[in-house]
Amino acid sequence: MGFSHPRHPVLIWLIAALLTTWRPDTAEAQEKVEVSIELVFAVDTSLSVDTVEYNLQMAGMAAAFRSPQIIALIGQHPGGVAVSLFQWNSKIDSRHVIGWQVLQTPASILAFAAQIEQATRDPVRGYTALGRAIEHGVRMITSNRFAGRQRKIDISGDGRSNTGLLPQSARHLADAHGIVVNGLPILIDTYNLHTYFQEKVITGPGAFIEIATDYRDFARAFLRKLARELSPMTADAGQAQTLEVAGR
Repeated sequence: MGFSHPRHPVLIWLIAALLTTWRPDTAEAQEKVEVSIELVFAVDTSLSVDTVEYNLQMAGMAAAFRSPQIIALIGQHPGGVAVSLFQWNSKIDSRHVIGWQVLQTPASILAFAAQIEQATRDPVRGYTALGRAIEHGVRMITSNRFAGRQRKIDISGDGRSNTGLLPQSARHLADAHGIVVNGLPILIDTYNLHTYFQEKVITGPGAFIEIATDYRDFARAFLRKLARELSPMTADAGQAQTLEVAGR
């Protein structure tokens, strides 16, 4: 038996809504911009990080991107390097995120360095949620508009996870999406933090940690780690590796 429009207004509305919102799956894939690397930086702003230590992190990262070595490495990547940055503790506030952008020219790299240096700190100083940070990094990569040949989360921190999703559980999510997690443990108070990062945090082919002996050492460690992440030789390494602590 047929039906007339006046008798089925709800059905008509549902069909119209579906036709308005539906998009072919291939459309999203066609909109992706190909880049060499997708790299998101996760910066620790938990309770254990004071204002001076936050500033040392951001200044060190900005200085690394102004380094001629890093500018030259990024320039060698076909399609450029897509980057973003977020601050993490027990919560992640979208107002304290530096959005995705492609670095390729010296001007674009220096502009990103300026954004890092000028970024204000999230006033919330929650607990250390390493697992949540990894999970958020995965979400940022999988939902962006880029298609990177390599996809990486670069996470720094000065303590073990003490709230939320366990980092070893979050690593499975990264693995499922082919995302490498590299770590920069900052050795100030937590015993054997570098071992914890090695065993519980990093994951993926070629994953590694670079150690900062304290916050004053952060700039050196970050520059060394970033150079390694951008180097074709280390980016294609087949095994997880740990860099030795200087002087230990």
